[in-house]
Amino acid sequence: MKTANSWIEQAKKSPIPQMLFGELWHENELCILFADTNLGKSILAVQIGNSISNGEKIPGFKFEANKQPILYFDFELSAKQFEARYSVKNEDKKEFENHYFFDKNFIRVEINPDAELPKNESFENYLNYSIEESIKETGSKILIIDNITYLKNETEKAKDALPLMKHLKALKSKYGLSILALAHTPKRDLSKAITRNDLQGSKMLINFVDSCFAIGESHTDKYLRYIKQIKARNTEILYDTENVIICQIQKPLNYLEFEFVGLGTEREHLKQFTEQDRNNTIEKTKELSQKGYSQRQIASELCISLGAVNKYLKL
Repeated sequence: MKTANSWIEQAKKSPIPQMLFGELWHENELCILFADTNLGKSILAVQIGNSISNGEKIPGFKFEANKQPILYFDFELSAKQFEARYSVKNEDKKEFENHYFFDKNFIRVEINPDAELPKNESFENYLNYSIEESIKETGSKILIIDNITYLKNETEKAKDALPLMKHLKALKSKYGLSILALAHTPKRDLSKAITRNDLQGSKMLINFVDSCFAIGESHTDKYLRYIKQIKARNTEILYDTENVIICQIQKPLNYLEFEFVGLGTEREHLKQFTEQDRNNTIEKTKELSQKGYSQRQIASELCISLGAVNKYLKL
């Protein structure tokens, strides 16, 4: 318990958090990046980690921190799949060559499938213990976790999300970390703007993080993606629905990456809901109802509101 002025005097001794990925992620923040499957979360996360490890900014995004080691916990790709993204495939020899050279500061970690759990120890607890040991061993202050569904069996319910976020926040405070955690979004209506409610799991996840941004799919071009800021504490929300960051996924040689294209509005990249789409949805609503689905189940399956289900069933 201190006076407000005492807290300010104490805060003066700490440096201002530097940008790690533009205004989207700063030092000492627990940040979540979420998106639907196959939209490039891992591609962007590796690119961010590479930028921090070699000290070079990603074109179009500010970078203020020093070059430093990062720990990339890859629970998604095998080593071979990772290699494929950062090399060139020789079709004649059926092998990968001309590999991209990462800085030694980029430390990738994956699960050892042959490891035996200590007696009476759960997978989740031992994984959390292993993460902490990796932090102590390397001294890294930057963690990227791809993705958080491996840290807990479920993130859908508040009772499961709360311990997960508490654990990550505890690690952040104990070691002075900056953490970027990747997460999924469940099935959603692609004609609507991305909101915090689209993050898979309870709102508890959003409540516990310092910042959050999402990747959206563009329906104007299959190679385009847009990045939208969902939550920020160290800055104002700059990249909202009227000012999203437009990028394209490309691999000019041996490095799969997001290339900054410019800024735009979210609505120009959303799926246009046509009269034919509406008719198809009405038809599917009635089909599912005939199969015994409840109105709530239909709403979840088709990503529409309960009111819409009720309305369509009366037509």
